[in-house]
Amino acid sequence: MAERQYVLTLACPDSTGIVARISTFLADLGGWILEAGYHSETATGRFYTRQAVRASSLTIGIDELRERFGVIAGELAAERWALTDTAVPKRAVLLVSTEGHCLYELLSRWHAGMLGADVTTVIGNHPVLAPVAEMYGIPFVHVPVPAGDPAGKSAAFERIRELVDAQEPDAIVLARFMQVVPPKLCERWTGRLLNIHHGFLPSFKGARPYHQAYDRGVKMVGATCHYVTPDLDDGPIIEQDVVRIDHTSSAADLAMRGRDIEKAVLARGLQYHLQDRVLLDGHRTVVFA
Repeated sequence: MAERQYVLTLACPDSTGIVARISTFLADLGGWILEAGYHSETATGRFYTRQAVRASSLTIGIDELRERFGVIAGELAAERWALTDTAVPKRAVLLVSTEGHCLYELLSRWHAGMLGADVTTVIGNHPVLAPVAEMYGIPFVHVPVPAGDPAGKSAAFERIRELVDAQEPDAIVLARFMQVVPPKLCERWTGRLLNIHHGFLPSFKGARPYHQAYDRGVKMVGATCHYVTPDLDDGPIIEQDVVRIDHTSSAADLAMRGRDIEKAVLARGLQYHLQDRVLLDGHRTVVFA
């Protein structure tokens, strides 16, 4: 069993002495820092940190720790900060369509105890992947999203919203969910809604990116895990990877090789999110990988 940790994340205006302030605060409480990451963003004058502390080393509990650190966060004019307990399981909801490679990857990691979250529900706009979820004992809910029917589509996404919100998830994952999420839901789930784009953003946005890449004769293809915003395929990037290809590769070859990258990139990006390793910096991210 993994050692219980409290994870502190903070984003605030940069200034002298922040690291010393936080370290001294934790040390005075007996805190044993197991991992610490810091970043000063000179272009924006922001400071970011993630620190993991051995829970058993502290002389106070997490509630009092949170209350005391809140005072420091206020003095540092923190825009965002959080203190989480790794003993409290995170929750994830997966949205899928018909392609199963990302779903298989996430559920196999969940089954092996490697995902870092409980997958509470799988929602699909097609029923094709229901047997996959059921094989792992995860509830599957089929919510058809009718094409060419704006009212029906709106009703479908309202049903999806109800299902998702009922789970109170820490992450909502579009695991090759081939529907455009309405802007109001993107905003409602800001910072929790993740997507895997089968392309190396910011190039080749939208549909059929492998065919776009083939038409341009690129020498590598990739995948991007990013937060979802109302602007299609334009959210803050969490994780990316690429594989080299050459002129002999067809569009089908690119798609086949791309699937391997997609599932790995999505799994890594989701784990970074669940482990509180991702801090937003405007349209960018700071990732303490």
